[in-house]
Amino acid sequence: MKRRKFIQSLAIGSGAIVSGGVTGTQLFGPAGEARNADIIIYGGTAAAVTAAVKAKQLGKSVLIVCPELHLGGMTSGGLGFTDTGNKSVIGGLAREFYHRIWSHYDDPGSWRWQKKEQYGNKGQGTPAMDGANRTMWIFEPHAAEQVFEAFIKEHNISVFRDEWLDRSSGVQVKNNQIVSIKTLKGNQYTGKVFIDATYEGDLMAAAGVGFTVGREAAAVYNEKWAGVLTGVFHHGHYFKSRIDPYKVPGNPSSGLLPGISGEAPGAYGTGDKKVQAYCYRMCFSSHPENRIAFSQPAGYDPKEYELLVRVFNSGWRELFQKFDPIPNLKTDTNNHGPFSTDYIGMNYHYPEASYTLRKKITEDHKKYQQGLFYFLATDKRIPRDVQQEFNKWGLAKDEFADNGNWPYQLYIREARRMVSDVVMTEQEILGQRSVPDPVGMGSYTLDSHNIQRYVTSDGFVQNEGDFGVHVPKPYQISYKAIVPKAAECENLLVPVCLSSSHVAYGSIRMEPVFMILAESAATAAVMAIENKTTVQQVNYQELKNNLVKQQQKIEG
Repeated sequence: MKRRKFIQSLAIGSGAIVSGGVTGTQLFGPAGEARNADIIIYGGTAAAVTAAVKAKQLGKSVLIVCPELHLGGMTSGGLGFTDTGNKSVIGGLAREFYHRIWSHYDDPGSWRWQKKEQYGNKGQGTPAMDGANRTMWIFEPHAAEQVFEAFIKEHNISVFRDEWLDRSSGVQVKNNQIVSIKTLKGNQYTGKVFIDATYEGDLMAAAGVGFTVGREAAAVYNEKWAGVLTGVFHHGHYFKSRIDPYKVPGNPSSGLLPGISGEAPGAYGTGDKKVQAYCYRMCFSSHPENRIAFSQPAGYDPKEYELLVRVFNSGWRELFQKFDPIPNLKTDTNNHGPFSTDYIGMNYHYPEASYTLRKKITEDHKKYQQGLFYFLATDKRIPRDVQQEFNKWGLAKDEFADNGNWPYQLYIREARRMVSDVVMTEQEILGQRSVPDPVGMGSYTLDSHNIQRYVTSDGFVQNEGDFGVHVPKPYQISYKAIVPKAAECENLLVPVCLSSSHVAYGSIRMEPVFMILAESAATAAVMAIENKTTVQQVNYQELKNNLVKQQQKIEG
């Protein structure tokens, strides 16, 4: 489907206003319009859809205002091999989403490229189909997007897409409350309560709410895994052999290979403003009729991938370990190994960057991965057996059809994080300290991808920042971590860029958890409106009772 027709069908299906046709950036009628609702949600993520559905179910008017054209964020953007942790603590609308995924694949018509019984039921610790509970946790991108669009249509929720917040002067605040937000098109959205459901925290920041970016030093929250972690290797994402970092091996004056920083990594345990690496989660297909061969991107330079040749020459052969199978002979392919799809060190400016700079960073990530795949598919220095196996794969022809079969969403694993009265830290995640006023639960491993690639003191290349720490049991997440300090804003909730340390966010940052917290945020927003109070003054016991009625999991 062409982009123009696709956008128009989405607009009509969402119940949004369409007038004057669909052209360029004017997707939902003329610019300069004023719109209002009880609750305004900024962002197009899975959390945004979840919050909107809950608000509507509870009887309030709601609008989604988002830069995205496609809803669902990473859940519909390639992350189909869900990071679930303990699935028993996933309830409410989040579980309903995974039930609808199960229903989708219970239909034989959903199995176009393979039979259901051929797919199997096991991933790496993640069962695909849980028939007893009628849930499914592994899925294709388009299946997730269809579920989100169905949620929107069923609840007649208006979604205003391609609407970018005016971050410089578009947030009107009066008496410590957001009155309205304005987009770059000049459209104004007025509401009683606002929810920032973006991965970046743009509304939160523009409203003047305090936040941080990067890693805290270990001493800030007394966290064992905070700050720079040179020499810590919890996964296989490091250089296991001594590999020369220089263009001419053994000759530092020749310069470093691309992707290696010439700066020292910093002292162990110290903080910095660097963020864990981003990548696109790729949907590959091995079916000949649904496979598009990897093509050479513009500006391709094989020298960018010289380090990977040296990794293979060292004997490394783990390339396919994160080609996780999803239905219909496809993968959710994630970063794996010392040199992979993570574009390490190239995203530090992204969280607070202008839209223009973010677009460049995003495009750079895309070009890096496109070049990497073409290099693996064609370069004669790639081991023959590896290359032959890799060329059994290609981009899935029936995914992301209006975007060159490339995922819509870059995996923003971490950007801004709010700093509120309660900050979730390693101690809460690991069960070492109790959590006040819980409104949801998480359970996934404390997990950070690499943050920098540097030269060690003995002259070899190494990665730093990756960790994976076992979480012994499901933990609670505080309501106070998704609301700002009262002195900063009284009618905003932040279920994605919540108040958390870098270490704790490594577990919290999972898509099911974002959906859980979004439902709790929407429930609290409705209560604040009905009781004419601030979000900080919402009666917690009443909120908890409401969440339990909604089958949210508050206690393990």
